[in-house]
Amino acid sequence: MPVIISSIKIKKRYLLGLVGLLGITLYLFNITRAYPEDDIEAMSYVLANKVIVVDPGHGGRDPGKVGHSGVPEKDINLEVSKRLATWLGQMGAAVILTRETDIDLSDSSASGWHGKKRQDLSRRVAMANDRNADLFISIHCNAFPGKREHGAQVFSQPESEESKILAEVLQREMTTILGNTTRKAKQVDYFALRNTKMPAVIVEIGFITNPTEDKLLQDPLYQSKVAYSIAAGIIKYYAEGKAGQDALPEEAGQENILKTFKQQPGNYIPAP
Repeated sequence: MPVIISSIKIKKRYLLGLVGLLGITLYLFNITRAYPEDDIEAMSYVLANKVIVVDPGHGGRDPGKVGHSGVPEKDINLEVSKRLATWLGQMGAAVILTRETDIDLSDSSASGWHGKKRQDLSRRVAMANDRNADLFISIHCNAFPGKREHGAQVFSQPESEESKILAEVLQREMTTILGNTTRKAKQVDYFALRNTKMPAVIVEIGFITNPTEDKLLQDPLYQSKVAYSIAAGIIKYYAEGKAGQDALPEEAGQENILKTFKQQPGNYIPAP
C-alpha cells in the first residue's frame, strides 16, 4: 500500500515553529548556514497542495543491481526515498511513496519474471496517474560493468518538455549540492516515464558498481544530502516556472522572496 504524507499548509503563525525546528536541527548537526525565514515561507507557498509521487525503485523479489559491497540497490533507493518524502512533506507537499518496505507491487495474477516486473511498474505508474499527481520522481542507483563510472544523473522521457525541464533543474541542483558529478540530464525512453501523465524523471543517484560511490550511497548522512538536493531541485523547478508563480500569495514583497530563493545556492540541512 502506498504511504501518503498529508499536505502541510504552512501559515504565517506556524512559520516561527518551523523555523525553530530547523534551527534545532542545524544546531545538533553543527551546520552554520540555513535558509532565512522568508525563504522557508516561499518554499511552503510553492509546494502547497502539490501531490508528488516518490518511487523507490525495485523492491521485494527484485533487488535491482547489487553493489560492490553486496548491498542491493533496492535498499538504498528506499532509504533515500524516505528522506526525500520527509523533506517534501515538511516543505508543504502531499507525498505518496509507492512502497515503504521491501516489497514489489506485483501479485500472483502475473506470471514469470517479465510479467511480474511489468505489473509492478504499471502499478507504480497507475498510483501516480490515478491520484492526478503533479510529479513522479523515481529513485534508482546506476550501474556499469567497469568500476570507474560515477556521479548522479537525471533522466526524462523524450518529447516531454516539462519532464526535460524538471530533469535539468534537478541535475543542476544535484551537481551544485553534491559536488561530485559532472553528468548532464539525459532523455531516454523508459516504461515508467512514457506512461505517466505528469512530468516524470528517474534519478540515478550514483553508481553502485563504483566501490567508492557504493560505500558513500550507504552513508545515512550522504543519503540525506542526496534527498535534500532532489528536494531543492523540485522547489527550484516550481519557483522558476509558471506553476510556482501561481502558488505564491498576492502579498507585496513575495516576488522578492522568490527571486532571492531562486538565486540562492543550494544549502544542505540534514533531514531529521
